[in-house]
Amino acid sequence: MGKLALFIDHPRCSVDGINSIINALQSEHQFKIFTRHKIPYDNFFNDVECIIVPGGTGDVDTFDKIMKHHKQTIKDYVDNGGHYLGICMGAYWAGSKYLDLVKGRDCVQFMNRPGSNTKRPHPKDLEVTWKGKEENIYWYDGCSIIGNGRMDVVATYPNGDVMAGYQGRVGLIGSHPEADENWYSCHSWMRKKWQPEKQRNWNLLLEFVNELLKR
Repeated sequence: MGKLALFIDHPRCSVDGINSIINALQSEHQFKIFTRHKIPYDNFFNDVECIIVPGGTGDVDTFDKIMKHHKQTIKDYVDNGGHYLGICMGAYWAGSKYLDLVKGRDCVQFMNRPGSNTKRPHPKDLEVTWKGKEENIYWYDGCSIIGNGRMDVVATYPNGDVMAGYQGRVGLIGSHPEADENWYSCHSWMRKKWQPEKQRNWNLLLEFVNELLKR
């Protein structure tokens, strides 16, 4: 089992997101948690294969306050061979104005992109193409990964924008394959979208993480 470090700062990087990620990955991985506060010892990440920053209900403007103790640590961790997975907010924060972990790429709001099939940020069950197969995945103001920098694409939105992919040891996902039934039941317009087989999106996330750790 690999050990993964999960960042939490509710609601920006939410408890729901962390719990769902753990449920999706716990069959093959172990976890440790860190928060916005300064870590009291230097070797916290020494036994960690990947840092995961999830999504939530915050915005990118909170980055400097929340990540002031960790920005350089995360950058050094990746530079020294560690892996990073950003989901939704965590993907935005991988961009050039924040952690600057990807080259020639940035994460921007999908809803503002040409050809986007949504113009509002509230939760939806959006269509994507994941490894050539049509899927519907929970989306909440998620990002497009744009630019000309090299990227191994895993999933795209209907307009062709990259929704998920790898650049080196960095993995980014704009939607939420970790979402469970509770996420859908919170919104009346989403409840009818949930079907038990959607739980298999957890397998998409597990496969994505396992492939990331091999890079």
